[in-house]
Formats: sequence, structure tokens, C-alpha cells
Amino acid sequence: MSTHLSADQLLHAYRVMRTIRAFEERLHVEFATGEIPGFVHLYAGEEASAAGVMAHLTDEDCIASTHRGHGHCIAKGVDVHGMMAEIYGKKTGVCQGKGGSMHIADLEKGMLGANGIVGAGAPLAAGAALAAKLKGSRGVAVAFFGDGGSNEGAVFEAMNLASVWNLPCIFVAENNGYAEATASNWSVACDHIADRAAGFGMPGVTVDGFDFFAVHEAAGAAIERARAGEGPSLIEVKLTRYYGHFEGDAQTYRDPDEVKHYREQRDCLMQFRERTTRAGLLDAAQLDRIDSEVEAQIDDAVRCAKTDPKPQPADLLTDVYVTYP
Repeated sequence: MSTHLSADQLLHAYRVMRTIRAFEERLHVEFATGEIPGFVHLYAGEEASAAGVMAHLTDEDCIASTHRGHGHCIAKGVDVHGMMAEIYGKKTGVCQGKGGSMHIADLEKGMLGANGIVGAGAPLAAGAALAAKLKGSRGVAVAFFGDGGSNEGAVFEAMNLASVWNLPCIFVAENNGYAEATASNWSVACDHIADRAAGFGMPGVTVDGFDFFAVHEAAGAAIERARAGEGPSLIEVKLTRYYGHFEGDAQTYRDPDEVKHYREQRDCLMQFRERTTRAGLLDAAQLDRIDSEVEAQIDDAVRCAKTDPKPQPADLLTDVYVTYP
């Protein structure tokens, strides 16, 4: 366990994971009302990956996400109220209601955007890493993709380019076991996605995605290496999602007790609580207080999102082009 983390850092990590969980669990309920437009892909169950990686980043560092991007956004510091409003399609959303669940972006936080195109974030992250290198900023870029995205040519090309140009880019494969409904143990030729790193001349490591401390340690080493000018790395985070590929997915491809097992035996929040309180690093009361505060925050975010104004017809003509100074 990363015992070098202070109590404040541990509490922050727990708050991030709890916020992601509460946000997603609430969206699961609210989506069923029919008030949320479009598709929603929930990140619940994968919280330790986003929290463990983003703990090492600042607003100056960039990330590129996936269609399952809410957790990445929250961990990167994107405003929860703005995210909820965006998902509801409201003008107060972080993208003024024009992006929705799969296209949340906040450049001020270094969040280049969630992405509905599988594997499309990797080239964006490589570009951001190139910019950081040319500016000499010591900034890094992180590309998240799934086990399905790991088979995309754009990901391979971005990894190759990152190695050729020695870019400060970290590739994070969140292997939740399924590319939509296709099991990764059937669709991915190697046992570990991280083994592919050798083909691109970069280090690769596979970690337990239910363990915040394992992800935190692996991400810390890769990010430190990138900041020092030593090039890209590949991290495979093995975990699972608690809900379907999208809301409404019947999940007939999964064992009926699969999610129940992970929730009861492997849950990242449960493990974090048990390990930190058993070691005397945190008190249960501190974590309970965070739970209550997060629930209140999510309640307020939903209430505001439901009553906030929608974009107007004139808004269609704004934000079409970028104007450079």
C-alpha cells in the first residue's frame, strides 16, 4: 500500500471514487425516467483506475477519454454540476448541452474530451504530449481506452508515434472484460494487453484495477518516467463494469452472478475503506462523512440539471468554429 500518501491525499482519493460511484449510480436511476437524452455508458466499478491515475496529474496535464468517460472527467476535476447539466442537455452544461454524455470536455482542466469513436482518444493524447514536449513544460498526456479499443489501428499508430518521438504519453487500457458484448479473452489475441508494449519499445505493466494503490503506484512510475523525458508507457488495468455497455443493455452475455461477486468481493471502494481503516490511516467516520457530503452534492446536481434552461435555437450557430487570437 502507498503509505507515503498523506491522510488528505487518501481522503481526496476516496472522495473522487465515491463521487464517481454516486454520480453513476444516480444516473442509472435517472436515465430510467426518460428525461436524459441520448446514450449513457456508466463507469461504476472502475473508479480506482481514474482516481489512481489522475492523482498524479495537474490541470496542465491532458487526458483523452472514451465513451465511458464520466469517471475520467470527475477524477480530472471537471465540475460535477456542469457535467450533470451537460448529460441532461442543458445550457449550463460544461459544453452548453451540445455534447451530452459521450462528449464532455473541459480544456481548462486538461480534459480533451470523452469520445464516441473507439480508440480515437489515443492520437489526441499523442498530439497533446507532442505539444508538451515542444513547449518544454514537463506536462504529460494520458490516453484511456478499453479492451476493444486496444485492437484499433489508431491506438497502435499513436503508441508507435509516441515511441518514435519519445513523447510523454501514457496509454491506459481499461480492460473490463468486454468490448460491448464481446469477451476480451476471445477478442484479444494475447493474455495481457500490456504485453503489446514490447512491440512499440515501451514498458508495459498489468495491474489490479480493483486496487487503488496498485493503480496509483503503476501510474506514478509511468508519469514520473514521462516527465523525466524517458518516453511513453502502457498500463493495463484489469477491472469490471457494474452495468451494461450502455443503459438498457440486458447483459445476456454475462454470468448472472458475475457483478454480484465483484460488488461483494472485489469492490474498489470497499477495499480502500478496509485497508485504510485497518492500517489506522483513516477513520471510518471520516469516510462516512464524505459519503454523506457526496450524496448531497449529487442530489443538488440532479435538482439543478432538471430545472436549468435548455439551449435555444440561436445557440446552434455558436461554437461552430474556433477563433484564434
